[in-house]
This record gives sequence, C-alpha cells and structure tokens, in this order.
Amino acid sequence: METVTPIRDLLFTLLLKVGVASSIAALLARWNTFRRVLFTEERDPDQKLKLMLFMTPALIVGVTLRLVGGPPYAFADLSLEGAFLMGLLGGRVVGPIGGAIITIPALISHEWLAMPAAATAGLLGGLIRQAIPNKEDLWNFGPFTFLNIPKATVKLLRKAELSWEMAPLTTCIALELGRVALVEATKPRWLFAIDAQWNWWLALTVIATLMSVAAPLKIWNNTRIEMNLERHQQLLLKARMDALSSQINPHFLFNTLNTVSALIRFDPDSARGVVLKLSNILRRLLRKHETFVPLREELQFIDDYLDIEVARFGKDNLDIVKHIDDAALEAFVPSMLLQPMVENCLKHGLAPKLGGGKIELRTTNADGRLRIEIADNGVGISEEKMPHVYVEGIGLSNVRERLRVLYGTDFHLDIESRPGEGTVIRIEIPELVATMEEVR
Repeated sequence: METVTPIRDLLFTLLLKVGVASSIAALLARWNTFRRVLFTEERDPDQKLKLMLFMTPALIVGVTLRLVGGPPYAFADLSLEGAFLMGLLGGRVVGPIGGAIITIPALISHEWLAMPAAATAGLLGGLIRQAIPNKEDLWNFGPFTFLNIPKATVKLLRKAELSWEMAPLTTCIALELGRVALVEATKPRWLFAIDAQWNWWLALTVIATLMSVAAPLKIWNNTRIEMNLERHQQLLLKARMDALSSQINPHFLFNTLNTVSALIRFDPDSARGVVLKLSNILRRLLRKHETFVPLREELQFIDDYLDIEVARFGKDNLDIVKHIDDAALEAFVPSMLLQPMVENCLKHGLAPKLGGGKIELRTTNADGRLRIEIADNGVGISEEKMPHVYVEGIGLSNVRERLRVLYGTDFHLDIESRPGEGTVIRIEIPELVATMEEVR
C-alpha cells in the first residue's frame, strides 16, 4: 500500500477528499429522481435500487481513478464512506450490496479486503438506520456533531437517553481506525488507506472521514427541507382552492345572499354583519404566501365562517361553544388548519342529523405543546368508515399531510368517534411563537 507521508500533501489530499464527497452530493441533488428518493423516508425496493444506481457510478469512478492515477489521486476513493452512506439511507441490504459493487475495481487489483470492508461499512450503516426509532434523527448528523458529545454524554448519564446522531459519528471513527488496523495487520495492497500510521496525524484522517459522510448528509437534508417547503406550499394552495370550491361556491354564496335578503327585512344590522363576515372570508382566502398565522387570526376566520352558518340555520339549530386558552392565542399554527375540520363537523356530522347540533372548540397551551380539539354531537363515524377517514376525507388527509411536512413526526392528529354520539378531532403540535415577518 502507498501512503501520503508529507503533512502538507496529507492535508491537501484530505481537503480534496471532503470536497469530492460534497461535490458528488451536490451533483446528485440536482436530479429530480434522486431528490424524490431523498424526500421519501420509507423507501420501497424500487427507490432503494434507484438510490444505489445513482450513488455507485461516481464511487466506482473514484476508486478506479485512485488505482490508475496513483497516490496523487488518493482523495477520489470514497468506498468506505459511500458504502456507509448507502447503508444509512437505504438500509442493511442496500449498504452491503452497494459497498461490494463500488469496490469491484479494487478487488480486481488484488485488494482482497476492500470488498469485505466496504460491505461491512454498508451493513453498519443499515443497522444504525434500523435501530434508530425516528429516522429523521439521521439527518441531525452534521459536520459539527462532535461538538454535542459532552451534551450527549450528560444526557446518557442523567436520563439514560441515547442521542442517536452520535451513532453515525462513533461508527465513522471506528471504521477509519479499523481500516488503519487492517492495513497494518495485512499485506500492503490488501486494503487502501490514505495514511495508515498510528500517529497524531491520524486524527486528521478520522475528521476527513467524518466530514465526507456528514457533508453529503447536510447537503441532502437542505434539499429535503426545500422540498418540504415546496410540498407545503402546494398543499396550502390546494387547501385554499378546496375552501374556495366547497365553501365559497355559487351554492354557498346563493344561500348566504338569501340569508342576507331575508335579514334585511326585519334585522338590517344582522344582514350587514353577515355581508362583512363574508367579505372577511373572501379576503382571507385570497391572501397568499402565508405559511403560519397566529391562532387568534385562525379563530377569527372560523368565527366568521360559523357566524354565517348560525345566521343561515338559526341560533337554535347550531350551538357554538369555545374554550380558548388565552396563552395559546399568540401561538402560530399552519394557515387554514381549522377550516377543513370545522367543515367536516358541519357537513358530515351535523347536516345528516335531525334537530339542533353543537360544535365545541377547545385550545390549551402547556409544556411547549399546543393542543386543539374540535368536537361535535353529530351522527359520528361508523367503525367501517373509520379506517378510511384519512384516505377518503380530502380535508383531513390534506391537513395530516401538511402537518407531516411541517413538523415531521413531532405532531399528533387523532380522531375519536362514536356512531350516534359525535366525533372529536384532536391535534397536538409544537408551540411556535414568532413575529409575523419571521414565519411568512
């Protein structure tokens, strides 16, 4: 095995290695197919195959370039780091297979340990992915994760809780040290390492290995965040269009204007109020580029909508009860969050019911969590229909998908219903308090 001994050449080679890893990651992120694979956290076999097909060619070229070009091109070999990344993203099958594929040129050159080492790195990456409860924690691993080692140690000792972003970090260190140990213990050409010497400069090699894994993950995570925001904007636009087509359609306007026409004769002030509330609804629906709004503003929109329904159906037929925690009013929630659920209460819960109905709206804010509950005493949902609510219910499926895009797994959306008694929808999201300019 040939090593790069001068310190200056070693530093230059390691910097080039990190740069090549980052460049390959940025190049792959430009393909829409690869971006969609990154965006989907639970990948099917086809997506795993696409992940492997995208990553292996560049890594094979790197290994080949190192073999053909000699020591000056040692930076191009990212076989161990690439296999570990494929394991982290694709699982314990993609990692070993991808690691074996990218080391075929090294095996042809009689580096007999290259393929087992890369396959082991891929398997370790896949096992880490399998062990982590929340797959989103993988993306917390970054170039400066080592700064969190003291905090993670205290958390482990005091609360017995693991900081899962430490798993890729410690594994990268172990892989590089293991590679150097194997190079020292075997024939020179059985395995490649940039600097297989047990000295202080080995720390630089370990850091370069960490960066060669962490930098692509950070680049791809930024891509995922951009796609999440784009997806949310699409869902928000769809929510507004659904609201415009279902609530603000000719039928709705016709009924509202009929209500105004009837009220003008004996209650002109109420008629004027209905017109103002209708204009508020139209104005709000036509506003653009709002991702989050204060809960106070979202409740005002719901108030306008419900007031029109009360005016249409009469106070005796529709009872609105609100229990609002004042501490929650300034918390920010996704725009158009409550309207689809209130619509479901009216359309599917109370409309089929004979006689009057009631809608209750409750909000609480405690321990950094905002909890919203919408309940009605309508006809409820049968046990047969309950499993299909999120799929067939356009409004609820849209709300759930938007919450997933915005909060990942850090939210709860539950539906509890009893046929003939009513339905309760509960939402729990992280509290977000900020200025309007920060969230729009």
